[in-house]
Amino acid sequence: MSFDPSGPGPGLSRRRFVQGLALGGVATGLGLHARPLWALKSPGQPEILSGTEFDLVIGETPVNITGRTRPGVTVNGMLPAPVLRWREGDTVNVRVTNALPRGSVHGTDTSIHWHGILLPADMDGVPGMSFDGIAPGETWHYRFTLRQGGTYWYHSHSGFQEQAGLYGAMIVDPAEPEPFACDRDYVVILSDWTDMAPAALFRRLKKMAMHDNTYQRTVTDFLRDAKRDGLKATLADRRAWGTMRMTPTDLSDVNAHTYTYLMNGTTSLGNWTGLFRSGEKIRLRFINAAAMTYFDVRIPGLKLRVVAADGQYVHPVSVDEFRIAPAETYDIIVEPSGQDAFTVFAQDMGRTGYVSGTLAVREGLRAPVPDIDPRPLLTMADMGHGGMDHSAHGSEQGSAPASKLMEGGCGAHMGHGGMNHGSTNHAGMDHGSSGMQSHPESERGNPLVDMQTMMPVPKLDDPGIGLRDNGRDVLRYAMLRSLFEDPDGREPGRTVELHLTGHMEKFAWSFDGMKFDDAEPLRLNYGERMRITLVNDTMMTHPIHLHGLWSDLEDEQGEFLVRKHTVDMPPGSKRSYRVRADALGRWAYHCHLLYHMESGMMREVRVVE
Repeated sequence: MSFDPSGPGPGLSRRRFVQGLALGGVATGLGLHARPLWALKSPGQPEILSGTEFDLVIGETPVNITGRTRPGVTVNGMLPAPVLRWREGDTVNVRVTNALPRGSVHGTDTSIHWHGILLPADMDGVPGMSFDGIAPGETWHYRFTLRQGGTYWYHSHSGFQEQAGLYGAMIVDPAEPEPFACDRDYVVILSDWTDMAPAALFRRLKKMAMHDNTYQRTVTDFLRDAKRDGLKATLADRRAWGTMRMTPTDLSDVNAHTYTYLMNGTTSLGNWTGLFRSGEKIRLRFINAAAMTYFDVRIPGLKLRVVAADGQYVHPVSVDEFRIAPAETYDIIVEPSGQDAFTVFAQDMGRTGYVSGTLAVREGLRAPVPDIDPRPLLTMADMGHGGMDHSAHGSEQGSAPASKLMEGGCGAHMGHGGMNHGSTNHAGMDHGSSGMQSHPESERGNPLVDMQTMMPVPKLDDPGIGLRDNGRDVLRYAMLRSLFEDPDGREPGRTVELHLTGHMEKFAWSFDGMKFDDAEPLRLNYGERMRITLVNDTMMTHPIHLHGLWSDLEDEQGEFLVRKHTVDMPPGSKRSYRVRADALGRWAYHCHLLYHMESGMMREVRVVE
């Protein structure tokens, strides 16, 4: 099934049709990898640089994504940056030159962080922590030996340059044969673009955090809910949300009202296309390089076989759809046949927009684009206030109203004072004698903390908000199992519990209610095996990334589940993972929602002898 793309596709207006051409840049030192499966690539694919010697130039390039020309931050004139193809065991030399103009709206110093790559701390690329950054006109020489294979990515760690286009894929060919085969291999980078200067967007978030949340509930919604749930329950529901000064429609801080979503640097109208021949096995390396956007990805008509997560092999699992958090990567194998074109569809978590591309037997084809799913609503259970087990795929449309979920007094514990939560609990999943979650003293009476979860659960088998009971088989963390046993084998010697905290109206984000500048580093002893337990006290979802060290996620019984470099934390969740402190130095630890990190949800981790 396919149609001629000479006119606007389904759901695309004439105004939008003139937008969306991919950025064309000039590559320097380009070298295509010798393997034929990488040579079989269509126009619009990111350029591929391979070998052990690389020269990358960070500059400012005019970019026209939406019909308006804006300055983007590019690598060798490209957005996304070139794909870097490496080999496990090689030592790579990457010389990065800062060619940003003085007075650039994106700042003048720059950096590159190699996300998920194990390397010495001084090569990690975090200004102020692992080095001073790259000043204008200077070149920084990154040199490290590759100790792993898989799909990773690189991006700036300076200001908001990542939002402006400084991101690209890294593919590390493994030393040993992979446990699966494919005929073609494509990188699919998802991202979000704004014509606003990213610093201006951050200022707007600080002043008007609710700017993009235009889907407020109306009188019509009230009458419908009162008819369904009764007037008393509906009034209690609205009163609960009003007391919290929050809204159940607030799923993301920035959405398609501000963002244009991109696939490999182009919009849906640019129609990124990956070619195939019927019956071939196609590997799609999905990378979420977005600053603030969660994507729900599916290819209607095809099963998606997940074979790797965050660069590490997992036992293959077939699904219809998966959610990918910012900074996560998933390797998928599909076997298209029976039709000439299939749509690669990625909608945002809040259901405000999407980006699509195509798998096709030849250039110029499209397949029908599905409608965006209905907008979901948050419930009190989503935020860890009990009353409903979402591990059983509860549907938002059938959820009980907040007033019912608050029976038993949960509504009194929203973080506005009036309750003594006691001292920090470092006992893993122990909720204390009261059955309620304890909280660190630093959250008490804290003007930067507007709520606290009281009954958090791991939610490892929960597809997530907006994905429950949608008629599709959706990937869950509980389905991911590394293809190897616990790489360390030791029981953790200690547990550190950290709370993800924030204040929605002030757009303030932190760990334990303390911003980065006010918090002491988390100190790990070299060689120790320890456990980090995260508790999400906010109504937002946070992807948490620990630099330099693997995060070995545990299941609900405390057993090793899957190795990751980024652990997603839904609202009201409590998840634990083991860390082996095998890399000396100073490491960043932060939420990978860019504006959350910049507003304080970041810590320093020090591994010391």
